[in-house]
This record gives sequence, C-alpha cells and structure tokens, in this order.
Amino acid sequence: MKLSDFDFDLPEHLIATRPARPRTHARLLLAEGDRISDRHVFDLVEIFRPGDRLVLNNTKVLPARLFGTRQRGDAVARIEVTLLEPVSQGWRALAKPLRKVQAGEVIRFSDRLSATVASKSETDLTLAFDLTGEDFDAALAEAGVMPLPPYIAAKRAADDQDKTDYQTVFARHAGAVAAPTASLHFDEPLLRALAAKGVDFTEVTLHVGAGTFLPVKVEDVTTHRMHAEWGRVTAAAAAEINATRRAGGRVIPVGTTALRLIESAADEAGVLHPFEAETDIFIYPGYRFRVTDALMTNFHLPKSTLMMLVAALMGKSRIDRIYQHAIQKGYRFFSYGDSSLLIPEP
Repeated sequence: MKLSDFDFDLPEHLIATRPARPRTHARLLLAEGDRISDRHVFDLVEIFRPGDRLVLNNTKVLPARLFGTRQRGDAVARIEVTLLEPVSQGWRALAKPLRKVQAGEVIRFSDRLSATVASKSETDLTLAFDLTGEDFDAALAEAGVMPLPPYIAAKRAADDQDKTDYQTVFARHAGAVAAPTASLHFDEPLLRALAAKGVDFTEVTLHVGAGTFLPVKVEDVTTHRMHAEWGRVTAAAAAEINATRRAGGRVIPVGTTALRLIESAADEAGVLHPFEAETDIFIYPGYRFRVTDALMTNFHLPKSTLMMLVAALMGKSRIDRIYQHAIQKGYRFFSYGDSSLLIPEP
C-alpha cells in the first residue's frame, strides 16, 4: 500500500477559508454504498433513523496561538507560540523563531499572561505560565487566537470570528489545538430536531492535537507511526453505545476523532469499554471496524492518514469515486468545508 495511492489533484479554489452560514447549510455528500447523492447538512433529519446514535467529540479548542516578546537588555524579539499539549512542567509548545529563546527566559504575551521557558529541545520548548486554572483560561482567551490549520493560516490570519466558527456548539472540555471539524456543522436547532426524530447522542472526548496535520513521510503507509492523542470514553458513554448495538441501531461517529476513539475503546467482539488514555490507532485499508456503522466527516487532504481511514471504511475504489464526484460538483474541502455521510452499505 503506497502513499501515492492516496493522492489526488485538488483545485486550490475548493479549499474553504470560512464556513458556510448558517452552519447547517453546508453541503453534504451522502454515499450509501455505491449510491451518491448531493444533499445539505440540514437534511440529516430526513436521513438518520430513529434509534441511530451519533457519537460527538465534546473537546474544546484552546486559542492556542500566542504572540509575545522576549527581552534581553534593550534587545526585544517577537515570538510566536503554538501550544501543543499540557505536560508536568506546563505546556509543550512550538515557537517561531525557536533560536531566539533560551531556557530560563520569560516570554510576555499580554499584561496578564507570561511564561518562563522551562526547557528547550531542537524542535520545541516547555512553557511554565505564571497563571493556572481559571485565571490562565481567562488570560489565554484574551491573548490567544485560534490555531487555524496551515492551509487556512497560509491564506489569512485568524480573527475573532474564528473563536466561534472553529468551536463546536457542544464543546465542553478544553484541551484540543485543532477542531473536530465534522462537528462544526451542527447547531442547537439541528440537534433538537434530530432528538425529536428519535436520534440518540453520546459524547466522548478526544483532544485533537497538532499531530493531526503532520504529513505522512513514508512511501509504505503500513510503516507510518501515528501521533498519540488523549481520549476518554466514560462508563455511561460505553453503556449507551453498547445498548444501541444490541438494539440494532447504527453507531455513527461525527468525525474521524470520535471514530478513532471508540474503535480504540472497543474489544474484538465490538463491545465498548470505558477508556481514558492516549490512543495512536492508525486505520487504513484492511482494518476491521468494531463498532462504527457509518461516519460523518469533512473532505480530507491528499496523502493523509484520514484519507486512508475513509478508504478503509468505504473501500479504496469507492472513496476514489466519492472524491472525484466531490471535486466535479465543487464541494468545499478541509476544516471549514462541506461534509459527507459515508455509509459502507445501504
């Protein structure tokens, strides 16, 4: 299985830099086996069945990009920082330019927020902030901006609108530095309409990390080493999903992050268990899905692990046809783009 097998040509103008408004007016490519139809997200009320269970990732994206200064005597350097993950000493982070900061130095981001460089490696550093808990959250919300994906950040800077656009309406647990983007299409009226239809919901938490944007660098994709992300499936969430499976309902994760988490928490018999740990599960063609019956997901980057995941779910030739259709019909791609509902068999 070669990396080039998952490549395709994407016209630049199909990369979305802003989401559809309202959220539910994004287009939805519905793939049921070999049958493809063009719908909208608001049509999910007609498409889903009573007894279906949607699995939602309730992680909350941090405004993890910070702009600060480092001062040595009269010399002042501007430093851009992107938080990656909490560690015992504070936060692991990327810094640009990394060469201009040393361990022990202070980076000031605002009147309220600064951090000491606790340690530094060749690739990143660890920051010990001067605030913790709710004080830190408040200062970060004030000083930070949303860490937009590279393909958007290359086209425009993040702004205040992104603090709403790049956050799901059910975000509860802070810790992600990238959004579970399929979930961005939901709003409260749609959730209420689905509930009235008899669709059930289960929330899980997977803190999406910056590793989600790392390119695959090996030609033999089976040798790729997946990044790890922290996730939690509570006992109640596992029980809800298991009950749906016993009743014959469909388990449909919203987004690849929710899918990867529940597949990590399931045993070979398809029974979900409580889970609280890091997962580095890598799903590519040949994988046998344990609990996932369908997937709602956006359109992914060429040669990415997420292309491999959807190919595993739908089959390689089928996903190639789906993406050809999406490009021909002008669907918008990536984090702020349109969505798809992938059902392996009708």
